[in-house]
Amino acid sequence: MAGYLTTHVLDTGAGRPAAGLKIDLYRIDGEGGGEARSHLKSVITNTDGRTDAQILPAEEFSLGTYELVFHAGDYLGKRDFLDLIPLRFTMSEASHYHVPLLLSPYSYSTYRGS
Repeated sequence: MAGYLTTHVLDTGAGRPAAGLKIDLYRIDGEGGGEARSHLKSVITNTDGRTDAQILPAEEFSLGTYELVFHAGDYLGKRDFLDLIPLRFTMSEASHYHVPLLLSPYSYSTYRGS
């Protein structure tokens, strides 16, 4: 089985999927002060709060540490509390990694989904 990465963003404050939210994907190489952060792509959520394609499809998948940066401030239309939400995680085996975000104007939550 090849690995791949997906997400789903729900606007829990509005009670609907978060459509039109920009997400950046980075690969993190190295450790501590010697980390290198490489931008891989930017995607936008659709009307269901998902991306139209896998963020990291099987043909681009490799093990390692990644970061999704959710542009919450732009989506919410304000930057008085949440602006950018970085979620860093490690993909250590070839499987489906699903990183959902539950978002409201003053809080967020995530978990490893299925």
